[in-house]
Amino acid sequence: MSETDVRTLHRRALEAFGEKVMAIRDDQWHGPTPCTDWDVRTLVNHLVSENRWMSPLLAGKTIADVGDALDGDLLGADPKTAWSDSATEALEAIRAPGSMERTVHASFADISGKEYATQVFTDLVIHGWDLARGIGADERMDPELLEAAYVKIKPMVDAFKAGGMYGPHVEPPPGADLQTRLLALVGRVA
Repeated sequence: MSETDVRTLHRRALEAFGEKVMAIRDDQWHGPTPCTDWDVRTLVNHLVSENRWMSPLLAGKTIADVGDALDGDLLGADPKTAWSDSATEALEAIRAPGSMERTVHASFADISGKEYATQVFTDLVIHGWDLARGIGADERMDPELLEAAYVKIKPMVDAFKAGGMYGPHVEPPPGADLQTRLLALVGRVA
C-alpha cells in the first residue's frame, strides 16, 4: 500500500466512523456494543484517544513523552465535537510532510508512520462496525475499506490475538462474505 493509499483509506475510515458518531442519539451513549466492556461512549472515547495520539506519535514523541495527558474521558460534555476535533487533528498529523516515513514509538515496537496509520485505519473500520451495531445503524462496510482492512489484518491476526487484541476465535459460516470473514478474524459474529 502506498502512503497516498494509506492516507486516503485513513481519511475515508475517519469519515465513515464520523458519520456514525453524528448519528448517535442522546439516549444511545450508554448502550451496549459488541466490545462487551465498552458502551457507545467508551467506544467513541477510544477512537478519539487514538486520533489524539496520532499527532504526537507521528511527530516522533514517545508514549512516555505524552504521559497520561490522553487518559480518561476525552469526550467531555460534547462528545460529537470532541470526535470532530480529534478527527481533524488526526488528518492534519497524517498529512504532515514526512509523517509516513517517521519512526513511531508504539507501545509494542518502533514502526513506520505508514504502518501506524494503517493500524489506526483498520481499527476505525472494525470499530465502525461495532458502533453501527451499537446504535442500530447500517453495518455494511465500504467495500474498499473492508478489503484493505482484511488484507492487512489476516496475516497478523494471530500475533495481535497473542498480544491481547481482538476477541475469541470465531469460525465464519461456509461461503461467508468478506465482511463476515473479517469480523470473524477479529472475534465478532456478524
